Amino acid sequence: MIRLTHGSIAFFMGMLVVWPLVAASQDIVEVSTEGVKAILDQPAVAMAGARHPDVTMVEYFDYNCGYCKKLIPILRALLAEDSKVAIVYKDWPIFGGTSVYAARCAVAAQWQGKYLIAHDALMKASRVSEDAQVDVILRGVGIDVIRLQHDLKTYSAKIAAILLRNDAEAKALELQGTPGIVIGRQLMPGGAELPVFRQLIAAARAH
Repeated sequence: MIRLTHGSIAFFMGMLVVWPLVAASQDIVEVSTEGVKAILDQPAVAMAGARHPDVTMVEYFDYNCGYCKKLIPILRALLAEDSKVAIVYKDWPIFGGTSVYAARCAVAAQWQGKYLIAHDALMKASRVSEDAQVDVILRGVGIDVIRLQHDLKTYSAKIAAILLRNDAEAKALELQGTPGIVIGRQLMPGGAELPVFRQLIAAARAH
């Protein structure tokens, strides 16, 4: 059992279990009920998918993560076929300064009501190596970049706290990289094909 306390939030890990539907290289880790509640408590940004979901997925990701980008069509298909699933995105920038800037900008876009627009645009883009590229991408999808820069300064402490919390959660879950996906009480390090997501969602509903 691993416990990490960050502020008033405690995160817990359970025993490592291997589910038959997942290859051994994609071992599923069980997270405690308390841990899941802490992760889902007061999502910092808008959720994608159902407004009143019966299963909420969580994805820890980086905008420069190629594996995260490969999940885009899979997650999109999942939301399209299942009207009771939602996804909470947890920006976890681990690939350097521009990844951090992209994450900060995406979170700041929520003050324009456009977090999901920013998220989708940055995930669809190829790898961003300069901050200026982020600005161009976001401007291209209708985000007011001048206001965004203002919000980055105005809400700097709140944005930093969100990213710090995401980092604390990811470390408590012992993620070694992105993506990391939580479905119900199951943590899947790395991605998977659509049938695996369907089975994990079905298992989450069953419990």
